[in-house]
Amino acid sequence: MLTGLPKDPILLLSVVNTKLRDEYKNLDALCEDLSVEKEKLTETLKAIDYLYDAAQNQFI
Repeated sequence: MLTGLPKDPILLLSVVNTKLRDEYKNLDALCEDLSVEKEKLTETLKAIDYLYDAAQNQFI
């Protein structure tokens, strides 16, 4: 579930990447802290051709 995050995938991408850049060391930390299902988040962003890059800690 993506409770508290935008439902629009483009807005979601922006919010998640900003949070990853400014607040979290990796995607697992973000998902745990925000109680977000990692699979749901990655699938939503994959639908708009963005994949998580652990080396950059961003969806690209």
